[in-house]
Amino acid sequence: MRKSILKLATMSVAMSAMAMSVPAFAQDAAAEEASGPITISGGAALVSDYRFRGVSLSDKGFALQPYLTVKHESGFYVGAWASNLSENDGDDAEVDLYVGFSGGEELTYDIGATYYVYPGVSSFNYFEVTGKLGSTVGPATVGAQLSYVPSQDNTGNTDNVYVATNASIALPDSPISIVGSIGIEDGAFTAGSDKLDWTLGLTANVAGFTLGASYVDTNRRSVFAFKDSAAGVVFSLSYGF
Repeated sequence: MRKSILKLATMSVAMSAMAMSVPAFAQDAAAEEASGPITISGGAALVSDYRFRGVSLSDKGFALQPYLTVKHESGFYVGAWASNLSENDGDDAEVDLYVGFSGGEELTYDIGATYYVYPGVSSFNYFEVTGKLGSTVGPATVGAQLSYVPSQDNTGNTDNVYVATNASIALPDSPISIVGSIGIEDGAFTAGSDKLDWTLGLTANVAGFTLGASYVDTNRRSVFAFKDSAAGVVFSLSYGF
């Protein structure tokens, strides 16, 4: 576990270094960057428990999660996200490689695909396609998601469907927002029966960082080869650029 966290810390520093080279270049050509077609964003989060759709994949331990996204003004984007895991019969890390297209104003959309990579245990690798819609209603931002894993060898030749909705409500004259989500999943990753997950928590923007605390729960107690999905509180600290 310590080795995988150290590896992800190195990855996070490397991603940050890549991003820092952008403003350095911009100092030499500010006008070009201001009107340039490419945007690079990224950051990292430290979480007290890596929960994936309600299920703990870090055995309720801390996880470091860096990410980097490159987006074109057309809406096309590519990126990578990573996290350490609990014991995974190999290298205890996950790397998500994603690509997609997003846009919209009053109603936003995001259509993409993610390839989940588990170094050292390639038999766990699989890909998923996802569609998202979002909008703003008064002080609230609401969204909906549909994710589909087609049948493939690494999922036991069984497909998987996940449907979820989420909302964030900013409190007036405050850096604090109330956040929540609910989702239902059925298929290859639910051990034979539907799984419902939900979260409710708070986030706060403080000095450029985002602090978070959320209650996470499911209607199951063990899925994903007996990974823990019991209720818990997840704390997070993240920074993005």
